[in-house]
Amino acid sequence: MSAPIDFYFDFSSPYGYFGSLHIEKLAAQYGRQVNWHAILLGPAFKLMNIAPLASVPLKGDYSHHDMERTARFHNIFFKMPDVLPIASQQAARAVLWTQKNDPAKAVNLIHTLYSAYFTENIDISKVDAVLRIAGDLGIDVEKLQAALSNDAIKDALKQEVTAAIERGVFGSPFVIVDGEAFWGFDRFDQLEALLKNGKI
Repeated sequence: MSAPIDFYFDFSSPYGYFGSLHIEKLAAQYGRQVNWHAILLGPAFKLMNIAPLASVPLKGDYSHHDMERTARFHNIFFKMPDVLPIASQQAARAVLWTQKNDPAKAVNLIHTLYSAYFTENIDISKVDAVLRIAGDLGIDVEKLQAALSNDAIKDALKQEVTAAIERGVFGSPFVIVDGEAFWGFDRFDQLEALLKNGKI
C-alpha cells in the first residue's frame, strides 16, 4: 500500500485552512491516506528568527490581499478574522486528544474548527469556543475539558511540534510524502504531480 500523506497545519494559518479543504480529495484520488498533524508554528518561527507573515511590514498587507484572492480563485468560502494570527494551542490540543480518544471524529473536528475561525470569525484560541464546537460534534466535552488542562496533553503537543521541526517542518500547510516535502498551498500542483507520476 502507498505511504500516507503527512499534512502539518497550524489553526492560525489561512493557507493551512485552504490546504485542509483539498488534501483529502488529492489523497483519495491517488489512493493515499492522510495523517493530520496539528502543530504550532511559534517554535519554528523562533528557531528561524522570523515573525508571523501577517505581522511583517509590507508582506503583511500583501498577504491579506493574497489570502482573499487565493480563496476567490479556488472558490473557497473565507472571511478574514478580526485577529490574525491567534494562539492555537487549545485547538491543537483538542485535536490531539480527539485523535487518540475519539478518532472517528478527529478530522471533522479539524474542519469545523478551521471553518469556525476562517468563515465565522469565532476565536478558537478560547477554550470555551473549542469545547462548544467539540460538543456540537458529539465529542465528550467533560473529558476533553479535563484533558486540556492536563500536563499530559500539553506535553503531547510539545512532542508533536518537536517531531515536526526535526522533520524540517517550518510552515503551514506543510506536506511530506514519499520523501518529498512541500510547503504552502501554492505547491499543491507539484504535490499532485508527485502523487500522479511518482516523481516530479
